[in-house]
Formats: sequence, C-alpha cells, structure tokens
Amino acid sequence: MSAIELGAENFERTITENEIVLVDFWASWCGPCRQFAPVYEAASEANPDLVFGSINTETEQQLAAAAKVTSIPTLMAFKDGSLVFSQPGAMPAPALDQLIAAVRELDVEKARAEAQAGQQGQSGDGTA
Repeated sequence: MSAIELGAENFERTITENEIVLVDFWASWCGPCRQFAPVYEAASEANPDLVFGSINTETEQQLAAAAKVTSIPTLMAFKDGSLVFSQPGAMPAPALDQLIAAVRELDVEKARAEAQAGQQGQSGDGTA
C-alpha cells in the first residue's frame, strides 16, 4: 500500500486507529525529501500491514509546528498511539528497514512503564 496523505483532519485518527504508523514530513522544494520519497514508497509497498503517511509541511504548517518538526524530511513512527521514533534527515533503505523491524518488536507498554519508572526515580525526593 502506498503512503497516504495526512493532514490536520485525519492525523490523530490515523495514529490512534492503527497499530503502527510511519509519518514522513516533507516539502516539494526539499532535495533530501525528494531523495527519500522513493525509499519511503518502496518500504510502504514492502510492508502493506503498516500505515505510511505523508505530511506536506507547506500545506500543513500548523500540524508540522504542533509535531515540533524543525527540519525536513523528518520521519516519525507511532505504535499503539505513542510516538516511538522521531528523526530528521533522509534515511537510507537499510536503516528504514531496521527502524521498521525495531518498531514491530517494540513492547510499548513495557517502554511506557520503564519511562515512568525512570521519571519517578529522577524526582529528587529520595525514593529512587
């Protein structure tokens, strides 16, 4: 399945209603974005069980700002509604394949619990 266009009207619903969603923030004037596009499209075709979305930062400036995108392309990965990866820059195909495998294997509930335990340990109240 090829990448779908995401915007303010369907972004949150897409993230929450699908197990794994990859999102590419791009712009037509961006050279690295154009280089990454065929890599991203090939990954979407090779992984039809995942949702691949694309956000044009020119037409969705508020959404890009809300997502704290400061450089494009930026690739984000969501699993079970949680942001689990965010990185600017064009990614080569092998790295994207590794990312997809890592997101598939990630136990989001365990990661949330570990993050919460880490935050409690850093509270400075001596209960660490």
